[in-house]
Amino acid sequence: MIGRNDPCFCGSGKKYKKCCSPKLPTPSREDLKELYRKRFQIHLKTPDEIEGIRKACKFTANVLKKTCEMAKAGVTTKELDTYANQLITQEGAISACKDYGEHPFPGHICTSLNEVICHGIPDDRPLVDGDILNIDIATILNSYYGDCSAMVMIGDVPADKKRVVETSKECLERAIKILGPNVPLNEIGRVIEEYATEQKCSVVTQFVGHGVGVDFHEAPQVPHYYSNLDIPLAPGMTFTIEPMINLGVSEGRIDPYDHWTTYTLDGKASAQWEHTLLITDTGYEILTLPD
Repeated sequence: MIGRNDPCFCGSGKKYKKCCSPKLPTPSREDLKELYRKRFQIHLKTPDEIEGIRKACKFTANVLKKTCEMAKAGVTTKELDTYANQLITQEGAISACKDYGEHPFPGHICTSLNEVICHGIPDDRPLVDGDILNIDIATILNSYYGDCSAMVMIGDVPADKKRVVETSKECLERAIKILGPNVPLNEIGRVIEEYATEQKCSVVTQFVGHGVGVDFHEAPQVPHYYSNLDIPLAPGMTFTIEPMINLGVSEGRIDPYDHWTTYTLDGKASAQWEHTLLITDTGYEILTLPD
């Protein structure tokens, strides 16, 4: 929890002892919950909610792991979609992606190939040697949400594609390592952007991570580039980090016909890895680790 010399939980930038309540050793969890709701529209989860989200995330991670194992040359992304949905529904869960949005998403999962940044729609194209594929799965289990994604490299992948896959994964891992109570939210983006730039890659700015757990998309937004969102992380926050990293320019274009598939503007490869995280009293917990 917050110490006297830590930044105040209200986001003023002052030390806690010189800001909201210097006579108290730490704000109560209920006070913190109410302040984050009012000031940031962030819902700090209760222990019961955290347990439900934890189960949903573990379930989603296991579905993702099995679906990634099925992704091989000759398999279509539509077959991956059907397989993942079977795994989801046989446990009484449902896909959070299916029919989501103003233009209802047609798949149960997102399958983004090569130059597709995100929101790729499963289809009848078979995977081929040299492809890189992002599989993004979000499910609802007992009314709670889990959300995660991973990359699969098919056969002999060119070196530049491997580099963007490895860079995106390292960006995620570096961002996770800095998490904990009172860490400013924009440190996530700073760490990601610095490493991606070192690797001569770019960070997509059109899409961000997000709160998740009780709803599919909650506050806060989690930019993967450095921003002015310096909200102090607090115990009970659950959110995704999902850096989308491009080999070329950062910009993408959304398909005007399906309204979902987003391609890199220059046609170069893109990669993304994603976890759902919980901020704890002393650090963080990765909720979307498979068995």
